[in-house]
Amino acid sequence: MPGPTSKSAQNDRYVGIDEDLFGGMTTIGKVIRDARVFGIIEETETCKGWNLAGIDALLDKVNAEWDKYGCLVSRLPEDLFERHQHIHGEAVKKARELGWDGEYEIYSEL
Repeated sequence: MPGPTSKSAQNDRYVGIDEDLFGGMTTIGKVIRDARVFGIIEETETCKGWNLAGIDALLDKVNAEWDKYGCLVSRLPEDLFERHQHIHGEAVKKARELGWDGEYEIYSEL
């Protein structure tokens, strides 16, 4: 039987936004960036080693914050809007440096 440090046990943990595809250009990466925008987690938190339940709980908190603003960036107060632009803008810049072109998001819709 696999022990607590087995490869299969490790696969149940998130790799962290910095190690995720194109620096976090994934659904989980977006949740983490949004959690940073809303101050739910620190900007330095990568969520490395978090299990699915932890990520899901973070998503619930992020969704509750977005609901306050009708899920629209344009409805964020100025300070949150600027924070959003900064955090997501830096992520896009980093992702492009890593070769991301935005096509990955389209594949899941096809």
